[in-house]
Amino acid sequence: MTVKIVTDSTSDLTPEIAGELGITVVPLYVHFGTDAYRDGIDLTADDFYQKLTQNKTLPVTAAPAPGTFAEVFDRLAEETDEILAIVISSKYSATYQAAVEGKELRKSKARVEIIDSLWATMGLGLIAISAAKAAQAGASFNEVIDIAQNSMRRVDLRIAFDTLEYLKRGGRIGTAQAFLGSMLRVNPILTIKDGYTEAVARTRCRAKAIDYLCDFAMSFPHIEEMAIEDGTAPDEAEMLAERLSTKFPKERIYRTKVTPVVGTHVGPHVLAVSVLPVWRSE
Repeated sequence: MTVKIVTDSTSDLTPEIAGELGITVVPLYVHFGTDAYRDGIDLTADDFYQKLTQNKTLPVTAAPAPGTFAEVFDRLAEETDEILAIVISSKYSATYQAAVEGKELRKSKARVEIIDSLWATMGLGLIAISAAKAAQAGASFNEVIDIAQNSMRRVDLRIAFDTLEYLKRGGRIGTAQAFLGSMLRVNPILTIKDGYTEAVARTRCRAKAIDYLCDFAMSFPHIEEMAIEDGTAPDEAEMLAERLSTKFPKERIYRTKVTPVVGTHVGPHVLAVSVLPVWRSE
């Protein structure tokens, strides 16, 4: 039987990508006041960003309940006896703990392993994709785990912001705190390192920020997977994809939207590129 892969909605995988690769996506939650929405299910990205910009109060995000993971594990156990869940960094969310507790609550006897990816957005998405492709190719459970863990070490990403206000208000700003208070209007570039947000660079304008993302992706000699995602900047995402098509086939670039839970913490005008470099054995 094929190993089944589970991830969460902060991976920013589209339903089409997840469906094609047989990945089960467990949604986190966004709360606007008393209204709760399942990430990427009850609220589209477009509707969310409209709400985000219109509301004076920042929405609140929440991890799935352990019972939700238990239900997913039990349902998948009807199809397989080996399940691997790869979830958002435990430094950002209680999702990993919920998955661990869900494993204990499940009724089935299937083998379930949980990996704290130390990533989010399509950094996490590309790890889940690499594991799912290996599973579809017939890799053993241990081989799929090894591939996921190897991908965690290889994957890299850069995210361009026009403001750090959302990260600051949501408590996920990390070392980018140093960029606050600058007299200059800058477009910060951030990444994720060891599960935390980390500042990388400051660019003077949006065009320079996009140049930075392009140069970052072009710097890798060989790329296995690539993803470009945005909040409310589809034209910029398309332009970046066009520029990077000289490095990596455009039709193979995963194009996704930053989902509401992540969007709560990064704001609407983000643009990101994630890469999974080719695995070199030497």
